[in-house]
Amino acid sequence: MLVIFNPTAGRRRAHGLWRVIDLLIGNGVRLDLVETNHAGHATELARAASAAGVRLVVAAGGDGTIAEVAGGLVGGTTALGLIPLGTANVLAHELGLSFAPAAIAAGLAFGRTRPLWPGLARSPGRERLFVQMLGVGFDAQVVHRLSLPLKRFLGKGAYVVQSLREMVRYRHPVLRLRLDGVEVEAGSAIVSKGRLYGGRYTLAPAATPGEPGFQVALFGHGGTAGVLLYGAALPLNLLPRAPGLRLIRAREVELLGTPVPAQADGDAAGHTPLTITDAPAPLRVVVG
Repeated sequence: MLVIFNPTAGRRRAHGLWRVIDLLIGNGVRLDLVETNHAGHATELARAASAAGVRLVVAAGGDGTIAEVAGGLVGGTTALGLIPLGTANVLAHELGLSFAPAAIAAGLAFGRTRPLWPGLARSPGRERLFVQMLGVGFDAQVVHRLSLPLKRFLGKGAYVVQSLREMVRYRHPVLRLRLDGVEVEAGSAIVSKGRLYGGRYTLAPAATPGEPGFQVALFGHGGTAGVLLYGAALPLNLLPRAPGLRLIRAREVELLGTPVPAQADGDAAGHTPLTITDAPAPLRVVVG
């Protein structure tokens, strides 16, 4: 087993990692632990481990770290394990994983898996894998402008603070998308592999993480009023029924027009234009 740890998670979260590691070692599990030191490093480490025949690579960090590790495993036979240490940990909630160190260690040792089919976002000269969702528009603007120290200090509250700041600055351009060849417009859009967004909040109830395709959330109301409406609906789990929100199944999503910020699994992911399809093959992710 190889554990890949993102040290930007901070000391408090590193303490949670060591509790899991101690339990694994105490039960006779042999493992190696490596830390990432630059963007994309987790992908490089995971790809090398997969090529070397490592049975299980574990991502210790948030959804962005998980996506990087998954990017190095796709197309191979190595399974993906999770030690959720991030701010929102959306994928861990999506899969119904426990956050208790003893349960995490037991699940990794037992190794029961289920399929997870990531998405792949392509732009000229670049591609990026995502495991839960890719957002374009206002939420991506918030992620692009969010400072790491603020995120470490406030956790999820940092997104609320930054959202209030961006409501004044963001210009809310109309987005143009093509869903399986059909052109549509929206104020913002989220291309989702899973049901959840921002933690345990439901966004795309018909999304299926282990199967090809996406559920695309198109937010029809732009501007400050739209941000307030959808922001209020999210923690109440009313977002799928919010006025102006359309949920559409698609296998290919093209994001067109003027460059607009994008975010994938909570990390900045450049700007449009982008073409989103399924990754070439599903992964096996350990669920207990």
